[in-house]
Amino acid sequence: MTEEFIIRLLVATALGAIIGLDREYRTKAAGFRTHVLVALGSALFMIVSVHGFDNLPKDQMTLSMDPSRIAAQVVSGIGFIGAGTIIFQKNVVKGLTTAAGLWVTAAIGLACGVGMYVLAIVSTLLVLVCFEAFNFFLHKIRGKKENEE
Repeated sequence: MTEEFIIRLLVATALGAIIGLDREYRTKAAGFRTHVLVALGSALFMIVSVHGFDNLPKDQMTLSMDPSRIAAQVVSGIGFIGAGTIIFQKNVVKGLTTAAGLWVTAAIGLACGVGMYVLAIVSTLLVLVCFEAFNFFLHKIRGKKENEE
């Protein structure tokens, strides 16, 4: 089972790295290392949540185990980190896309942590499409405004 856990961590790390490279290339506040750590940490939390208590004696356990509790706390924690990337200056909000990117990277890590590789890979591709499509259309709009002036 340990090999499967290592694969989950490696896939989460790789997918976080792919998103992080895009953010690093665009010189955003949260880049390569941040996204890698968020994906890796989320996957590890999910693995521990689901499998970390398997060795406890079942007959002496009076508590019910709910793996979704740790996942919910990951979401809350990432919200805190994401809030730190949002800046309000001169009546302009910056960093929302970075915060959302960290949030979805955590979700991708959680998906890897439970072995949902296809879902995690498709989600990573969709994140990249969103980042690149937004960038493409933003340049188109800016180009039109400059030509009109």
